[in-house]
Amino acid sequence: MAADETRDGVSLTNLDQPLFDGADATKRDLVDYLDAVAGRMVPVLRDRPLSVIRVRPGQEPFMQKNLPKYAPDWVRSVSVWADSSRRRITYALCDDRRTLLWFANQRAVEYHPALYAGEHPTHMVLDLDPPEHDSFAPAVRGAHLVRQALADCGLAGAVKTSGAKGVHVFVPVVPGTAMDDLAAATRALAARAERLDPALATTAFIREDREGKVFLDSTRAGGATVAAAYSPRIRPGVPVSFPVAWDELDGVRPGEFTIRTAVERLGEGDPWAEHMPEPQSLPADLVEEGHTIPVARAQAMHEGKRRARARRAE
Repeated sequence: MAADETRDGVSLTNLDQPLFDGADATKRDLVDYLDAVAGRMVPVLRDRPLSVIRVRPGQEPFMQKNLPKYAPDWVRSVSVWADSSRRRITYALCDDRRTLLWFANQRAVEYHPALYAGEHPTHMVLDLDPPEHDSFAPAVRGAHLVRQALADCGLAGAVKTSGAKGVHVFVPVVPGTAMDDLAAATRALAARAERLDPALATTAFIREDREGKVFLDSTRAGGATVAAAYSPRIRPGVPVSFPVAWDELDGVRPGEFTIRTAVERLGEGDPWAEHMPEPQSLPADLVEEGHTIPVARAQAMHEGKRRARARRAE
C-alpha cells in the first residue's frame, strides 16, 4: 500500500480516512496529535509494557497486548508472564517517536502502559470514577479527598483527567518499593479518603453497592494499566487524558481537552512532568493499614458467589 507520507522512516497510510464513528477526526488528526506530543508522551511510555486500543474501519475497538509479528524489528519488546491468562505476553515498549508513529499508523488510539518499569513499580495510582448518571464534578471532589488523605500522611501526587469521565491521581514512589506494599498502601489511601467524606466516596468494588457515590478504585497496582498522560481516548470528539494543576482542577471539563485542542493548550509546557512530585517513600503506617484491608477484586468475587448462592436459595 502506497504511503501518504513518511515521518522518521515510518510509512503513514490512509491518513484522510475517518478515525472512528463519532470522532469528528481523521487518522491524520491522530497522527498529527501524537507526533506533536511525542516529546511529552514517550517519557511516560518508555520501558513500560504497553497495551493499546486500536480501532479499524467497520470494527469495534479492541485491546492489543501482544506485539504483532509483522511489527518492525526496531520496535523493542519485553516478554511478561500473565498470571490471569497463564501465558507469556510479548508487549511492545514505546521508547521513541518512530515507535509511537508506527502505532498511530496502526490506528492505535489509546495507550495504556504498565505502572512499572523493568521490574519496579513507579507510581501509586487511584482511579476515581463518578456514578454513571453523574457528571465530572463528583470525581473532582473525590480527587480533593485523595489529595487531603495524601497530605495527612506526608505524601503528594499529581492529577489528570482520565479522558473519559473520571480522574487519575498518581503518586511517584521510590525505587525498591515492594509491589505488595504498594498495593496495600493504595488500599489504605482509598480507605482514608473514603473516611473523609463517606457520603461522597466509596471503595465498594461491586457496582450495586456504590449507592451513587464516586468509586475510589485502588486496584491499579501490580499488572494493571492506566491510560497514559496525553493519551487519546475512543470517545466522541477524541478527548485526551490531560494533566492539570490541583488549583485548576475545579475549573476544567474533560471534553475541553481533545486531539484538536490539547496541543495549543500545552504550548511549550509538559504539565505532567512539571506537576509530578519527586518519588516518595510509603509511610509504614499506611502500608500496615493496607495489609489489613482485603484485596477488592478477591473480596468482590467471593461476595458475588455468596449472593448468587443466596439468590438460588430463595
